[in-house]
Amino acid sequence: MKVKLTVSYDGTDYCGWQVQPNGVTVQQKIEEAVFSATGESVRVTGSGRTDAGVHAEGQVAHFDTNCTIPPEKIYKALNVYLPQDIRVLKSERADDNFHACTNAKKKTYRYSFYLSDVELPLCDRYAVMLDRSPDINLMKKAAKLFVGEHDFKAFCSSGSGAKTTVRTIYDIDVISDGKKLIVDVTGNGFLYNMVRIMVGTLLEVGNEKISQKAIEEMLSTGNRTLGGKTLPAKGLCLLKVEY
Repeated sequence: MKVKLTVSYDGTDYCGWQVQPNGVTVQQKIEEAVFSATGESVRVTGSGRTDAGVHAEGQVAHFDTNCTIPPEKIYKALNVYLPQDIRVLKSERADDNFHACTNAKKKTYRYSFYLSDVELPLCDRYAVMLDRSPDINLMKKAAKLFVGEHDFKAFCSSGSGAKTTVRTIYDIDVISDGKKLIVDVTGNGFLYNMVRIMVGTLLEVGNEKISQKAIEEMLSTGNRTLGGKTLPAKGLCLLKVEY
């Protein structure tokens, strides 16, 4: 049977999702837990990669198994063997042709900031400190430029193996309560470091260091140098995947 998992993890101490030879990853730990719980060596396929240090609230994955554990209880069996910073929130039987990656329609990522003049230990693991508030209205106006289908070549770090840099952004929200600032981005897929570059560029617009026109030029020319810096991984979290 095919089992679908919903997974949450703190990515701080992992080299991202995907198994690799040079560091411990989330995928590796889940596959080890499956082996410990079922005796089966399986490939656990995620909805997509998250980079080193990136977190997830609602990553989705699947694997095939012949185990006799009821699918709706597999999450409990896996959590026995998983470290505390990785938890399977839900397990369920999936249709035989379900694929966590290729069937995904929408993904939502959140980038988080907090406002302070000193690092706050209870915030700093999952958000980036800002010592002053950017202009939220400028950020909101600039964010609208990303909505729709565009070539996001300028918002991709080198090293991406994507066949095309065209992606569709369905929605992007900039929300602030004066103490925290979050940017939620929903799209049909994302390039390597795409969200971190997009939000870094919006932040520069909010700080009035670059204009909205720079974003328009980035989208039309693919010129990465016009944008903001790639923000740290710790502020990024995969919120949910929709099918």
